[in-house]
Amino acid sequence: MTHAPEPASGSLPALGWSPFFEAQLTTAEAALMPVRIASVHRARLSGQSTAGAVRLVLPLGAKTDGFAVGDWVLVEPETRDVRRRLSRRTLLQRRTEGGREPQLIAANVDTLFIVTSCNADLNVARLERYLALANEAGTTPVILLTKADQVDDPAPWRTEVEGLQRDLAVVTLNAKSPEAAQVLAPWCGAGQTVALVGSSGVGKSSLLNTLAAKAPDEAQATGGIRESDAKGRHTTTSRSLHAIAVGGWAIDTPGIRTLHVSDISDGLDLLFAEITELAPECRFSNCTHSHEPGCAVRAAVAAGTLPEARLERWRKLREENLSNTPVETGSRNNKTTRLPGRRR
Repeated sequence: MTHAPEPASGSLPALGWSPFFEAQLTTAEAALMPVRIASVHRARLSGQSTAGAVRLVLPLGAKTDGFAVGDWVLVEPETRDVRRRLSRRTLLQRRTEGGREPQLIAANVDTLFIVTSCNADLNVARLERYLALANEAGTTPVILLTKADQVDDPAPWRTEVEGLQRDLAVVTLNAKSPEAAQVLAPWCGAGQTVALVGSSGVGKSSLLNTLAAKAPDEAQATGGIRESDAKGRHTTTSRSLHAIAVGGWAIDTPGIRTLHVSDISDGLDLLFAEITELAPECRFSNCTHSHEPGCAVRAAVAAGTLPEARLERWRKLREENLSNTPVETGSRNNKTTRLPGRRR
């Protein structure tokens, strides 16, 4: 029986601390203790320090919704009072249906493991949404194809996703096999942070248990899938930070059924780089690549170098992003923020 190791005492880098965070400290904060947020609940926070788990105390009236798992905060060593949250190096967030503010998914993540499986759950359009999210946040996306042991040949599944983005890493594995931890070790080393996202039932909890080498009594609960459509049941209900056996950290997240895109223009440009690079060759600078004459993108579709379905998915995500991204209107001293197409 093996347990995930605690970080070395006094070793902030083992927790993911870097010069980026060190540079934010002031002389007056020298006595404060850096703590990494490990879980966020409705009325409380827990953290991970070099000495172990910490129960944090928020200022009176403060809310937890401004904190994300993976954040760094400065804390009074004796009272555990939170004094300040440090600026984030990366931030994964999404806009929910009808939500006024984005929902925070995870902060200061180096690599985003986008988990899907070699069955009917694999959805190319949904994977592109996750890729755009990772691109916009500045994290490195890696697609993990789980349940590879349950199909005769995982190659067709791998081929289907490898071309979704240039230089995209795609890994096939069995989430419950110890070999999975060895295959993913390059992204999970000391001080590195990964986050796991994907639909319910694809094996995120099983993979976390493997990466963290959790004992049976400490393991995350796992659930099966419906045979009819490969849909899974939610077993993870909140985000949390876990130590990885090879030295890094993993943030587990609940399954996301619907991922709306918003504020991800740069992420889409990187995801659809072949379209982004062709666009300047179009006759019109504001070409929509749908009907205009002299469209270089449509010409690529006609020539067979750009799949029609790929262009359609780009168009859908672009339009959704424009509709969901808030814009500022009004005079300089009286600006308001609203969604395009919505009345004030």
